[in-house]
Amino acid sequence: MNVLVVGAGAMGRWFAQTLREHADAAVAFTDTDSDAAQRAAASEGGRAVPTDTEERFDLVCLAVPMPVAGVAIEEYAPLATGGVVDVTGQMADPLAAMTAVAPDVERASFHPLFAPANAPGAIAVVTAAGGETVDTAVGALVAAGNEVFETTADEHDTAMESVQAAAHAAVLAYAVAAADVPERFHTPVSAGLESLVEQVTGGEARVYADIQAAFDGAEAVADAARTIADADHEEFAALYDQLS
Repeated sequence: MNVLVVGAGAMGRWFAQTLREHADAAVAFTDTDSDAAQRAAASEGGRAVPTDTEERFDLVCLAVPMPVAGVAIEEYAPLATGGVVDVTGQMADPLAAMTAVAPDVERASFHPLFAPANAPGAIAVVTAAGGETVDTAVGALVAAGNEVFETTADEHDTAMESVQAAAHAAVLAYAVAAADVPERFHTPVSAGLESLVEQVTGGEARVYADIQAAFDGAEAVADAARTIADADHEEFAALYDQLS
């Protein structure tokens, strides 16, 4: 199977490596940063193609930032002869774009719920139009040790409001609000939060900003924090009891 990966970042390289190792795929990369495409091709045993390529591929995978997914799908989905998928992290909008641009090929949206460095893990998938090409991609992901589960675009995108947008906002809000105290004073709870801060701030700011722009959730965290801050003793205890 010939695969074009659009986007030579960590997620695109991870997807390419998985299909090369577990589906015997021949992989090509394209990226607006041609040097990044060349590096990805060298590291993953593939090749780089120019951004204006007209070459056709069995499978096209969009591994680009969420804000540019629609534009990338419009440009590269027509190159797919078998199927087009994305690993952008959002599902409703990319799937709608795929249907509009490439209605006659297989279409699916994958969301690895982990950073590539932490693979394998759980992967959400919505299969809008299945078949042999998408099945091959799913089989490779499973063979690599991942747990792939079917969902719907609405269920996924709603869940991301809590598990990504709200969770990240809560962790970063603690990082902003907490004072820098000596380690000997930390409790198990604060130490756990400090670990989460390190995990969240160890990534790319652009990725986390894209998530906040794509999904609601941060405002709910802000409202909840204000409710807790304004609660008197009895109101706080009632809130606590609701969660325990």
